[in-house]
Amino acid sequence: MERVGEAPADTAVVRRAPSTAPSARVSIWESVRACGVWSKEVDKAELRRQIVMPLYLRRAVAAAVKAKDEAAGVAAATAEDQAGEDAEGPAVAPVVVFVNSRSGGRHGPEFKVRLHELITEEQVFDLSVVKPSDFVHYGLSCLEKLADQGDNRAKAVREKIRIVVAGGDGTVGWVLGCLSDLYKLKREPVPPTGIIPLGTGNDLARSFGWGGSFPFGWRSAVKRYLSKASTAPICRLDSWQTVIQMPEGEIKELPYALKKVEPGDRLEISQENGTELSEKASFYKGVFYNYLSIGMDAQVAYGFHHLRDEKPYLAQGPVANKLIYAGYSCTQGWFCTPCTASPQLRGLKNILRLSIKKANCSEWEQVQMLSNVRSLVVLNLYNYSSGRHPWGDLKPEYLEKRGFVEAHSDDGLLEIFGLKEGWHASFVMAELIKAKHIAQAAAIKFEMRGGEWDRAYIQMDGEPWKQPLLQEHSTTVEINKVPYHSLMINGEQ
Repeated sequence: MERVGEAPADTAVVRRAPSTAPSARVSIWESVRACGVWSKEVDKAELRRQIVMPLYLRRAVAAAVKAKDEAAGVAAATAEDQAGEDAEGPAVAPVVVFVNSRSGGRHGPEFKVRLHELITEEQVFDLSVVKPSDFVHYGLSCLEKLADQGDNRAKAVREKIRIVVAGGDGTVGWVLGCLSDLYKLKREPVPPTGIIPLGTGNDLARSFGWGGSFPFGWRSAVKRYLSKASTAPICRLDSWQTVIQMPEGEIKELPYALKKVEPGDRLEISQENGTELSEKASFYKGVFYNYLSIGMDAQVAYGFHHLRDEKPYLAQGPVANKLIYAGYSCTQGWFCTPCTASPQLRGLKNILRLSIKKANCSEWEQVQMLSNVRSLVVLNLYNYSSGRHPWGDLKPEYLEKRGFVEAHSDDGLLEIFGLKEGWHASFVMAELIKAKHIAQAAAIKFEMRGGEWDRAYIQMDGEPWKQPLLQEHSTTVEINKVPYHSLMINGEQ
């Protein structure tokens, strides 16, 4: 199988994501190292010169985002006294930070205060108040408008601006999805994204060298994160669009990763994916960057998210989250499945048919499902479930035998593997055995029917939902590569 989606040569972009750590057990070391005991101290004044926008520009951006109107930002910039800033050049690499106060250990509020101390309040956005789409559509538009009016500092800031997301994988995906609108609107360049890992799994952060956990001495480590975000090189990441077609009904409690497709947008999706969309059916679409999974692991994630929202005092940090997650999985029947009752706990083969398109092929090929697989995972990155490597480092002989190629995050291919009962999943996560390798694919289609199952559980990048199923008609989930790459800051350098 040949690799697809190769990026053109570009001196400003790293062609491959950084290598990942061999085991999830490095998280504690990452936390200690990030404290800065063995690192060079970052000077606060120098950091500010490096990443802080001129005063009138950051106030203009903040005004545009708050009013949801680029004109309000332009007016604020015009009214601002710039006389004292004539000698102040634009930042080397201005950085805007998005903070999710609900992620992981809920460090968000304290973390936001610390960022205000280090940089400026106008360049820090709390995602509980400001949506990243508002920044993209109004904040960046304000800079573009000022640049069009001849403001060279605004032009330089717009060209060099970088984004840092302080949150988990779901938060990072949300921001990346909003930034991707710039491609569609032909408003490039698209700012690259760095990560401060506040989540539980942090697999995107691990994959791009930002570490797997929030450091113990985080107050001193924040300066290093920001400095690294402003200077580190850029690499590419594949993104994958998921389109769900339901014969009737609606998905309740939509996650951030998913949104309903309006009738006027169906033609565009049909043309992008080369598929026909029924006029009577309901459609949803979303984009993932790390993984999509169907089955028991998504069911456990769904229950965990609801428990965390109902009893937020339980989620006091990544360690507590993982303990709750493990305990909840034991109550859902993954480790102890009844033989006769609860058909939703048995193999996915009962409800699911899998088809794929291989690289450089236009025809769908059906793939035989193993009868005992209870969780099916589609993986884009090397890391999964808090730094585990279920696909594994496969030997060249095995790759050739199975028709696989070495996996990369920008190769235009997805890896599909299966997990059986909880015991099998536990051994896979401990890296004692490999997951059940099923296929590599450039496009994927799942067809699901209910019967005794009236629902399935699906998650994308840690955002789970309950998927209604019907016995008479199929619900389809189709995955295709987005025709452009997301840009990530390589934190490992």
